[in-house]
This record gives sequence, C-alpha cells and structure tokens, in this order.
Amino acid sequence: MRFGLDGVPLRGKKSGIGHYTLELARALAALAPEHEFEIVSPGAFSSPLSSAPNLHFTDARARGLQRRYWWPIGLPLYCRRASFALFHGTNFDLPYWSSCPRVLTIHDLSLLLFPETHEEHLVRRARRVLPLMARKANAIITPSETVKHEICEHLRLSEDKVFAIPEAARACFYPAPSSETVQRLGIQPEFILFVGTVEPRKNLLTLVRAFEQIANIQLVIAGQKGWLSDDLMKYLNGSAIRDRVLFTGHLSDDDLRALYSSCRVFVYPSLYEGFGLPLLEAMACGAPVVTSNVGSIVETVGDAARLVSPTDVDDLAHAITSLLNDSREREHLSLAGIEHAKKFSWERTAAATWEVYKQSVKNPR
Repeated sequence: MRFGLDGVPLRGKKSGIGHYTLELARALAALAPEHEFEIVSPGAFSSPLSSAPNLHFTDARARGLQRRYWWPIGLPLYCRRASFALFHGTNFDLPYWSSCPRVLTIHDLSLLLFPETHEEHLVRRARRVLPLMARKANAIITPSETVKHEICEHLRLSEDKVFAIPEAARACFYPAPSSETVQRLGIQPEFILFVGTVEPRKNLLTLVRAFEQIANIQLVIAGQKGWLSDDLMKYLNGSAIRDRVLFTGHLSDDDLRALYSSCRVFVYPSLYEGFGLPLLEAMACGAPVVTSNVGSIVETVGDAARLVSPTDVDDLAHAITSLLNDSREREHLSLAGIEHAKKFSWERTAAATWEVYKQSVKNPR
C-alpha cells in the first residue's frame, strides 16, 4: 500500500512540526518496508532530504488554481492520482475531499485557547477550518493526553477518534559540550538557555523579568523571531540587562546540541504547549531543566525537571537561582533528564501511528 504525508512543513527552515513530519516518515518507512510512503509538497522542498527505498519526497509542481488552492483542489486531485491508501495531514490541515481515509495531527489548540498570542488572521482561519478538518479526519493524533482532552472538549469529538502519541528527541541530541561553538557564537562560558520561536506563547517577557533578578550570567535565546514580539524587545531595550541577553536566531542541530550540552540551566517557561520537543532535546543532552507546571509539559518532563508557575516572575527567578547555586541538584536533574529522554523514541511514535493507520484503513469512519 502507498501512504501520503503532508510535505508543506518541510518547505522552509524546519521547526518542530517539520522535524515531526520527517522523523515520523523515516521511522514509518523503516517499520513497514513492504509499504510505500510519500511526502507531498505543492512546491520545492527547502533542502535535499535523505530518502529510503520506500520513502519518497514529491514536489507536485502545482500551478495556477491547484497551487493557490492546494488543500481544496490541488492536493485532493493529487491524492486521487496517487491512489493513496491513506493520507496523513501532519500540520493541522487535510485535503478537503478524498477517496481515501485521512489522519490528522493536531499538535495543540493554542490558536483557539490562547488567541491573543497569535496573529489575528491565523486565529480566524483556525476557528473556521480546524473544526472542519477534525470532522473530516477518520482519526486524529495528538502528542499528549492533555491536548487529546482539549480537542474532545472544544471540538466536541469522541475520545475513541483521538489518539495521544508522544514524540521524541532526535538522535542528533546527546551530551556533547563544545567550547568552540560557544565561543564562535559569542556566548559566555556560563549561560542560561532558552530554545524556541520568539513569540508570546513562549512567555519570554516573564523570563526576562526573572533574569533581571539574576546576576553574573548570560541569557541565550536561540530561535528565529516569530510574531508579536515588539513588547518583549521594547521592554528588553529599556532594561539594564540588555547586554547580557543574546539572540542567536535559528541554529543548526550541531550548534543546538552544543548549547544544550553546555548551558548551566535550560529554561522553558511556556504558557502552553502541545508537547514541548525542546524539553526532551535539552534533557537528552544532559541540561538541567526549569519549566512550567502546565498539563502537557508536565506529561513531557515527568519528575525530571524543576516545575514553576509560568506567570510568577519571582518563582521562576528563585528556581533558576537556586539551581545555579546547587551543583548537586543540577547533576541530579542532568542524569534524570538523560534517562527520562530515553523513554521516548521515534520508533515508538511510528509504531503507535502505524496502528492508527491500519485501523483507519480497515475501519474508515
């Protein structure tokens, strides 16, 4: 059988959803070598992607209306020509009509639950399209039980249609400190690290306010600038700690591994996550973690991180400071994080996803 997956997340710099799409497809191809897997994009991929005998990357070269209306016209027509046994929308979207079953991954409901942290046009689209996509899907995959319950409640779906399947850190993340990388990026020997898109949901304004209470260390924010970040930059530019905060922009996996492995503390004070892949990446590299005590994040980190209220500046500052001053606790969290990250793998993610595929093909709703 031939299975299709959404390739749109692989057209630009890979973010969490791009990595999810690629790692899942590779693991599925290895798990089921007797079947074919095809990642389909309406245009060129951003970079060459290594393949396997049964994993293919297709630039559909959509033109005109088929490119402009990829989801309602271009992709449905391509799916029919390709005779897919199933199509997996890995990034909230599905072909609007299809002769084959469809599986949809909904990574989180931030656009619906935290609309103030997103651009208005994306919120409007999500309110209109996401309930429609959820109804059209034969099955829905989420990365956590927390998001599964949110989907069932807010999109009014039966629990037996939604499957919580955790994700994993990629194999490129393991303890590997690199002073060369730290020096090249202009980072001081001792630093606190955040990794993620610079956007309101990541709660970086609270992190900066907490950092104002911490002396003699650098804060490194690694990730591309997203949206609605003007308030953060305005506040930071007026702060006495501005010279101790470094924005690196988007980094390669090798650079990220070096920073995860070298930081004194990894801090992730997000207001809301569907899963939080940077947390597992940091843990896999041995970084002691401070993060938010919100549902899906607690699922991801278990008892291998220090949890704080993401809206309490003093609580966050105290947690970071106490960890910086306690080498034994840092070592404990480092080792616990490495072991915890081993509980997750893309092979397990693929195996659980494959069961959803088989069930959807055998018993389409």
